[in-house]
Amino acid sequence: MKQQADKHCSERSFEVGDMVFLRLVPYHHQSLTKHHFHKLQPRFYGPFKVLQKVGSVAYKIDLPATSKLHLIFHVSCLKKQLGTGIVPSTPLPVVTEDGIVEDYPMAILQHRVISNGNSSSTQVLVQWKHHSKEDATWEDFAAFKQRFPTFQP
Repeated sequence: MKQQADKHCSERSFEVGDMVFLRLVPYHHQSLTKHHFHKLQPRFYGPFKVLQKVGSVAYKIDLPATSKLHLIFHVSCLKKQLGTGIVPSTPLPVVTEDGIVEDYPMAILQHRVISNGNSSSTQVLVQWKHHSKEDATWEDFAAFKQRFPTFQP
């Protein structure tokens, strides 16, 4: 059995100073994501710098202070950045002292109507606090109003 399992295992090791991506599984980290479709959320965040090796299979990485995550991760949660090119990175969500994700809309940039067969729904392009306009997301207007009833565009 061990031989069969070892066929699918890959030896991973990183050096201090390497840039790595951090894998966070959305359905395991409910405190980090507040979206309805967890399968569509980013799987990797970063890249982040490896600060030190802790034990034989864990590494301490340099996370921003706003992440409120533990700095030490198992090697299976890390993926080495290949190449030196510019990589579009997914920022970690900002978490408050209470452990609540702080994502509040700043502005509604556009509206659109999506037709699905006989019905149609309105979507809005929302710019979020702590994010640029390029990171704006399309949200269902009815769900958006339910989630943020006091927001005035």
